[in-house]
Amino acid sequence: MKLRTTAAAIFIGMLAAMPAKADKLDDIIASGTLRCAVTLDFPPMGSRDEKNQPVGFDVDTCNDLAKVLGVKAEIVETPFPDRIPALVSDRADVGVASTSDTLERAKTIGFSIPYFAFKMVVLTKEGTGIDTYESLKGKKTGSTSGTFEAIALEKDVKAWGGGSFRPYQTQADVFLALSQGQIDATVVTNTVAQATVKSGKFKGFVVKGDAPYVTDYVALIGLRQEQGLLNYLSLFVNQQVRTGRYQELYDKWVGGGEAPDLTVKGVYR
Repeated sequence: MKLRTTAAAIFIGMLAAMPAKADKLDDIIASGTLRCAVTLDFPPMGSRDEKNQPVGFDVDTCNDLAKVLGVKAEIVETPFPDRIPALVSDRADVGVASTSDTLERAKTIGFSIPYFAFKMVVLTKEGTGIDTYESLKGKKTGSTSGTFEAIALEKDVKAWGGGSFRPYQTQADVFLALSQGQIDATVVTNTVAQATVKSGKFKGFVVKGDAPYVTDYVALIGLRQEQGLLNYLSLFVNQQVRTGRYQELYDKWVGGGEAPDLTVKGVYR
């Protein structure tokens, strides 16, 4: 008995001597602020209104997450290529920035379950002669560097052996290049295409068919080792869907029917 007591005392002493491991979820709650990396040139997911205030589906999602955590939301404007660096460098706590859940990215960053799903379409200008994805062969194309659609489009351009692909830093850069004739077309999400054409800011922009890519499921992101936070993010997404808030935000920012199904047939429901 004495030996057991002594061993227990030693074990407890060792635990007490070990440095406490920081937990990101606890840190966020203790700080009183949730810093969300959000891309603000990607309407209707993220943009700025006439008063230069951040708005969009992703902005509202960040605000909802902050609310259930009982903290204040802080929007950290983050270009697409900087989403993961923003977390690794501790400029943001989580990413609410339409980040595709790829296996390559998962080597560096952690993902929640999907919180949105995109279909891809061809966006071009009137008079380019482009009316389908296949007619992009031999054309000048471009997309936002590091995005799901950019990776897929560049791969196809290389396989076609003709035409060109040019990466851009932001979605705004892509639209400017398209409007100025630097490129003939781009591939973007259906939500972005609809919002851009509807805005009327770019004369002659038209959507010309679907891109034959798999559905782009996007997730909330956090540091890979912060499993407590990542589990919470997944439960948060689950609650957004179950309570109807997901559909409510879709109606507000996208519209046009039922929000995209976040389940993967044959994998999970």
